[in-house]
Amino acid sequence: MKLVAGLGNPGGQYRGTRHNVGFEVIDLVARRHGLIFDGAPAEALQAKWRQGGDTVLLVKPLTFMNVSGEAVGTLSRFYKIELSDVLIVCDDVYLDLGRLRLRGSGGEGGHNGLRSIADVLGSEYARLRIGVGRGDTRRELGDHVLGRFEPDELAGIEAAVARAADAVESWASDGLVKTMNVFNRSDDNE
Repeated sequence: MKLVAGLGNPGGQYRGTRHNVGFEVIDLVARRHGLIFDGAPAEALQAKWRQGGDTVLLVKPLTFMNVSGEAVGTLSRFYKIELSDVLIVCDDVYLDLGRLRLRGSGGEGGHNGLRSIADVLGSEYARLRIGVGRGDTRRELGDHVLGRFEPDELAGIEAAVARAADAVESWASDGLVKTMNVFNRSDDNE
């Protein structure tokens, strides 16, 4: 079994914010495959996707971004999922809008959701970051990530969410290395 968790904040007031692109990717993968989210044995929503001979658990933690590790850790332990079979999808303010970056491990780069997951799982899990841009550096970072995209950014972020959903599907079927080779190419991300 594999686990793909998209990070975000629950509740309608956060829908469409920069911090919730992880949720958007998971929702798109679920729609593509006709999946419905149910409750989970953690504070999360989950949908089970049959991919080849494997099951991929699509997860949206409901613990709020800064404590995402609680839900991801609980589900990883409950389903006995190896760290090599975990993929976290989240926003990244340090990547240009729409750019994707997939890595097999690493630091949290100041991202509180990834920090929470690292506190529970360590840092040896794959993460797919979606660039949401930093915006005006005079603006408080928290306000920026909890803000909505500007009208001129919408087409770019919609395309990035679709590419990220493609990357999730590739990771589930083709593995990390092949997916990195395809989706980390700069010409595919601009």
